[in-house]
Amino acid sequence: MIVIAHLSDVHCDTDPRAAARTRAVMAYLDDLPYDLDAVLVSGDIADRGLPEEYEEAREALRTRHPVVVCPGNHDDRGAFRQGMLGRLPGPAPVNQVLRGTGFVLAVCDSSVPGKDEGLLEDETLAWLDGVLDETPRTTPVLVAFHHPPVELYAPYVDGIRQFGEERLAELAARHPHLTAFLCGHAHTAAATTFAGRPLLVAPGVVSTLRLPWERQDGPEHHVHLDEPPAVAFHVLDGDGRLTTHYRVVVARD
Repeated sequence: MIVIAHLSDVHCDTDPRAAARTRAVMAYLDDLPYDLDAVLVSGDIADRGLPEEYEEAREALRTRHPVVVCPGNHDDRGAFRQGMLGRLPGPAPVNQVLRGTGFVLAVCDSSVPGKDEGLLEDETLAWLDGVLDETPRTTPVLVAFHHPPVELYAPYVDGIRQFGEERLAELAARHPHLTAFLCGHAHTAAATTFAGRPLLVAPGVVSTLRLPWERQDGPEHHVHLDEPPAVAFHVLDGDGRLTTHYRVVVARD
């Protein structure tokens, strides 16, 4: 049994609140009596893409489990690469792969510098195609990125989702061992499908999205700051079946 914890949208901004909520989630994961196969943090690590925010995030995200992070629309690729990965800054997409025992986690950069919406660049799609080609078809591959490639029926998020998604769907059709898509960005736990696979959205750490039928004060009031952070657990069994559980975490303010 493979277990991957999935959190997103920590938005470290040097204010104590975001870092405290992030540390609470990581402390919960560290207290588990189980060694997780991976912890995925699917974007918006920093709030403004500043070096000091990545320094804060790097400390807040410390854990005994293997961690993979990817950029979101609030991140800066150069500062992210330097601050989170210890690499030289540069403008290229930040794509990473974790090859675990019995699974592969391919983490794609869906950010578009200077914009809030997402897109998988041709370079990223070619990279992902290569990862899938190199992986035996008996090994499930989970593909992660920040922006969901479909509407979630949350107008604010849908306007800045991942576009050009038909190219990703065409790639998925060539690779039957692509098991599921994982993303963040929406600040709400959600489950749907894309390209015939599960698309599983992590809840937000820094805040929670109010859905249209939950808002009483108009569409501009779409952010809920009082809800606690949460995390998803993706469980992959020996038959390649994926099950997801969501857990709320009490923040240690």
